[in-house]
Amino acid sequence: MTFLSRISGLVRDQIYAQVFGASAAMDAFVIAFRIPNFMRRLSAEGSFSMAFVPVLAEYKAKGDHAAVKALVDRVAGVLAAVLLVATALAIFLAPWVMRVFAPGFEPGSEQARLATLMLQITFPYALFISLASLVGGVLNSYQRFAIPALSPILLNLSMIAAALCLAPQMQAWGFEPVLALAWGVLVAGILQLGFQLPSLARLGLLPRPRLDVAHAGVRKIMKLMVPTLFGSSVAQVNLLFNTLAASLLMGGSVTWLYYSDRLLEFPLGMFGVAIGTVILPHLSSRHAAADPAGYSKGLDWGFRLCLLIGIPACLGLVLCAQPLLATLFQYGRFTEQDMRMSSLSLMAQSLAVPAFLLVKVLAPAFYSRQDTRTPVKAALASIAINVLSTVLLFAMMLRFSPMGQAALAAAGGDWLEALKRVEGAHALLALAIAVAGWANALQLWWYLRRARVYQRQPGWGRFLLQLLVASVLMLVAVLALRLLWVDWTPWAWWERGWRLAVLVGSGGAVYAAGLLLMGYRPRELRGQ
Repeated sequence: MTFLSRISGLVRDQIYAQVFGASAAMDAFVIAFRIPNFMRRLSAEGSFSMAFVPVLAEYKAKGDHAAVKALVDRVAGVLAAVLLVATALAIFLAPWVMRVFAPGFEPGSEQARLATLMLQITFPYALFISLASLVGGVLNSYQRFAIPALSPILLNLSMIAAALCLAPQMQAWGFEPVLALAWGVLVAGILQLGFQLPSLARLGLLPRPRLDVAHAGVRKIMKLMVPTLFGSSVAQVNLLFNTLAASLLMGGSVTWLYYSDRLLEFPLGMFGVAIGTVILPHLSSRHAAADPAGYSKGLDWGFRLCLLIGIPACLGLVLCAQPLLATLFQYGRFTEQDMRMSSLSLMAQSLAVPAFLLVKVLAPAFYSRQDTRTPVKAALASIAINVLSTVLLFAMMLRFSPMGQAALAAAGGDWLEALKRVEGAHALLALAIAVAGWANALQLWWYLRRARVYQRQPGWGRFLLQLLVASVLMLVAVLALRLLWVDWTPWAWWERGWRLAVLVGSGGAVYAAGLLLMGYRPRELRGQ
C-alpha cells in the first residue's frame, strides 16, 4: 500500500517539474507547504503517534472497549481544539511566519506575498491530516494497516488534479497558476480524514470529541508528547532549517532541494515509514506484555531490514542521481541545469539513507517503553550539529574554494550576498543533513546499548558479510552501466526510461543474486 502511495507521489512530482519547473513561484509553494507538512510529520510519523500508540496499547491490553473509546474521544477533542487554535494563529500571523522560515524572500516582493497567501490556504491541512493521523494510529493498533497506508494517495491525486486542471484555470482567471497547488493541499486533507473514518466506525471507535484534559490517558499522552516534539522529528526540524538557509541562496535552490528530497523519500517513505508503522505497535505490545525476548527480537529484525534496504538504496541513489532525475523530471520547464543541481544535493543527502532508516526503528525502541527523554538528547545534539555543519561548510567554501573566493570578492566581502552567487551551494545543506542524520542514529544506538534492553541475535557476522558482498557486486554492475551511458540528456523520454529500467533492474537483480549466493534466504525477511 505504501508502495502505491509512493508511486503516485512520484507521478505528482513529475507533473510539478513539467508544469512549474524550478521557478521563484515554485520555491514559494515548497516553503508554504513545508510548514504545515512539518505539522503532519509531527503527528503522522512523529510526536503524536509515538506518544499516543503506546498509551492506546496499554488501554487495549486491559480488554475494556469502553475505556478505549473514552480515550479516543478525549484525545480527539483535545487534539482538535489545539489544532484549531494553532491554525487560526498561523493564518493570522502568516506574513511573520513566512519571514521567519524564508528570510531570503524580500519583504513586500511578489514571491513573499505569494508564499504568504499559499501558507494561509495550506495551513488548515495540518488540522485535517493530524486528525487523520489519530484515526490511522487507532487503525494500526488494531492491525488495520491498509487504509492508513493508502490515504496518502488521495493527497497525490488531489495535487495532480490541481496541477493539470485547476492551474490552467487559475492562469486564465489572472492568478498565479501555482496557487492551484495550495488549494489541492487543502482538499487533500479533508479527503484523507474522511477516507479513514468508515474503517474506524467498523471498530466501534468513531470518536465523539470531548475536551477533557484531566483524563488520565490524555494527560499521559501530553506528558509523553512534549519532549518528543523534538525527539521524533529531528529530520524535519533539520529540513526546515535547511529550507530557511536555502532561501538565502541562488534562486531555485529550494526547489532543487525539494526534488532531491522527493527521490530520497522514496526508500525512506516506502520502507522506513512502513517499518516504523509496524514496529511501534509491536514493540509497545511486547513491552506491555513484559516480553523482553520478543521485544529484543523485534528490534533486531528492524535493524537488519533497515541495513538490507538502506545500504543498496544509498549506493543506488549516489550512482544513479543524474539518470533518475533526467528520466523522471527533466521535461517541460525543468531544465538540464535544474537536473544537475538537484543531482548534487541528492548525492550528498543520500549518504545518510541507512541512518535515516535506522532512526525509524531506534526512536520507537524508546517511545514504546514510554522513554521520551532519551531521544530528545540525541535530537537536540543532531540539530546543533546540522546548524554548525552548515555554517562550517559554507565558511570553508567561501574561504577556500576558488568559486567561493570569487563570489566573495564580487560581493565586496558580504557573505550573504556571496552565497547567492555560488552555484551548487545548496548541496552543502544536503551534506549537513546527512552528517546530522548519522549523528542522530549513532547517539540513539549508543543510548540503546547503555539501557541494556536490546540483546543482539545470533548471525550478525554472517549477515554483514552477505550484505557486503552483495553490495560490492551491485556497485560493480551499476558502475559498468554508468560508464556505458554517461550523458542522459540527449535521449527522448522512452530512451531514458528503458535505460533506467535496465540500470536499476540490473543493480537490484545483482544485489538479490549476491545475497542468495551468500546464503541469505527470503524467509529471513520475516525474522525466521
